[in-house]
Amino acid sequence: MALTFDDGPSNETSRFLSVLERWDVPATFFLCGRNVERRPETARRIVQAGHAVGNHTFSHRHLLFRTFARVRAEVARTQDSIQRASGRLPVHFRAPYGLRSRALRRVLPEFGLQGVHWSVIGRDWTLEAPRIAARVLRRVVDGSIICLHDGDGIRPETDRRATLEALATLIPALRDQGYRFALLPGWEART
Repeated sequence: MALTFDDGPSNETSRFLSVLERWDVPATFFLCGRNVERRPETARRIVQAGHAVGNHTFSHRHLLFRTFARVRAEVARTQDSIQRASGRLPVHFRAPYGLRSRALRRVLPEFGLQGVHWSVIGRDWTLEAPRIAARVLRRVVDGSIICLHDGDGIRPETDRRATLEALATLIPALRDQGYRFALLPGWEART
């Protein structure tokens, strides 16, 4: 299964990296370009720690009904921001709120990006830790892509204590059930 985090890097991302390191779990971080420009050193640390980074647009605005030029600009600027900060070029893209625009059919291939959704979402922006963990554990199956958040859109500061607390339950529980964590396929092929 793949563990993914959206909306970073944030003031909380370092704490996520510590939890993942402690449990030796790889993850994919879908980064917002604005947040990368605000915290380039954190984006670099994500990659240095062995995790993957994906494109989550620059401004975290939904893409529905946006022009081709606007969607392309959101994707392009984020690709540039991530590559400058981390030295790596994302191969995966996740649309904010999971709302995909028709323009993505043309934009993603142009940048060599594969769209990735989720199969399990923790709703960690509204739930407390026990409910986040229970929600994920009820829905997970072999091959799941779990979506949680280390940021909150492009807000400069966020509080992700509930998600961090839920991870402390989720990771050992999932391992006890025999699950193994892996990066999304294709990340290792692009530098």
